[in-house]
Amino acid sequence: MEMQQWLALIGIPIVVIGFAMRFNPVLVVTLAGLVTGLAVGMDFWLLLETFGEKFMNSRQLASALLILPVIGLLERYGLRERAQAWVAGIRSATTGRILMLYFVVREASAALGLLSLGGHPQTVRPLLAPMAEGAARHQHGELPLALRERIAAHAAACDNVALFFGEDLFIAFGAVLLMTAFLKENGIHTVEPLAIGLWGIPTALCALLIHLFRLSRLDASIAREVHAWQQQQGVTAASGGAQ
Repeated sequence: MEMQQWLALIGIPIVVIGFAMRFNPVLVVTLAGLVTGLAVGMDFWLLLETFGEKFMNSRQLASALLILPVIGLLERYGLRERAQAWVAGIRSATTGRILMLYFVVREASAALGLLSLGGHPQTVRPLLAPMAEGAARHQHGELPLALRERIAAHAAACDNVALFFGEDLFIAFGAVLLMTAFLKENGIHTVEPLAIGLWGIPTALCALLIHLFRLSRLDASIAREVHAWQQQQGVTAASGGAQ
């Protein structure tokens, strides 16, 4: 293999080392692309033009980069606090009920192809997790840190599970089309995307029922954990006063 062909592979060790060192993935991949382009003799300005063209053609990446600063500004000006205050005004709202409602909406919208309707950066972190925590605070008062983190984890899990099983029901979803193409390449021409979507319904319903059952027990679990934490705090305060 000629030296020029070896130089074209220089980006691979850069990516491996960068990921192993846990550097920022975007910076690692960008650096690997720049080094590879320069190593094979590409003009620097042509290389930058290629990066810009690929970036502009990737609408999904551009929209994700625009969403993050917008959400950051909203959080800075009190989005999370407003979400918690709004939930506190609803008497029937509990952590489990809020998460159950979101799960149903998220899975149904994903089945219709609305995959970007929810998500961790734009929905779970700024809205869903604060609302679920606010409902628990309204019922029980101050919460221990471990419980707040567990509520946030349940909110993230709701989005992950609902999206994972809901998107497979959308016949234009990439994974469904990939499975259809794979079967046709191997001589199976009787399976259509609609059939894959229909056969995914029982699994999606099972995921829905199982997760709703888990969430229905969450409120009682929160109450027990808060009660135990409050008792521990009382014992600690009493022992400190006695000393």
